[in-house]
Amino acid sequence: MRKALFAIASLTLFVSSAFAAKPVLAVAEFRNDTSASWWSSDVGNDLAGMLSNELAATEKFKLVERHKLGAVLDEQDLASSGRVKKSTGAKLGQLTGAQYVVVATVSAFDSKTRETGGGLSFHGIGVGGKQEEAYIAVDLRVVDTTTGEVEFTRTVEARSTGGGVGVSVYRGGFGGNLSNYEKTPTGKAIRAVIMEISDYLGCAMVDKDACLDEYKAKDQSRRAKTKKSIKLD
Repeated sequence: MRKALFAIASLTLFVSSAFAAKPVLAVAEFRNDTSASWWSSDVGNDLAGMLSNELAATEKFKLVERHKLGAVLDEQDLASSGRVKKSTGAKLGQLTGAQYVVVATVSAFDSKTRETGGGLSFHGIGVGGKQEEAYIAVDLRVVDTTTGEVEFTRTVEARSTGGGVGVSVYRGGFGGNLSNYEKTPTGKAIRAVIMEISDYLGCAMVDKDACLDEYKAKDQSRRAKTKKSIKLD
């Protein structure tokens, strides 16, 4: 009986220790080094939010909110002012610090639309077959907040294609933000690269198993393709 209780206690301690050992991450606002038409002033925060959600969904990390820290600090200031009941107010000095900051830069983006034939036109409305392709690359760094050292670095790529009948209305332009690209090859490529980043961080920072060989092979393939595309005089 004692052995059974000891085993249960040991297992509970192991599980608790494993949960407590989850890396604590903060995701910085994405930067952009491309001329992508879908990029706007708020997209960097949108992408950081998307990545934070993906990382949290893996249940391998603890995520701390930094993009909306102002609202948290306002709540703490309100509690310390004495205008909020002490037992319910936010406490100072209790913010969880991030062990690592994830820094990401969109370093390459390309989108192509190729006509596949069968186009028609009627009263200013064009209908035609199209094949769309999108490619995105993100340079990723994970920085230790204590030492300032870059602990993990990788270039992550994603591609997406889409086809079918496209409809174009020549009666004025359309505005929008990132949500307008959700069901397009561009949007799918963006989502794919976010998921790939999340999977890689889970592998490199938590799992640390055979998955590392897979990512090493991907990186070698990416480098080989890059070298082939470079022509030196």
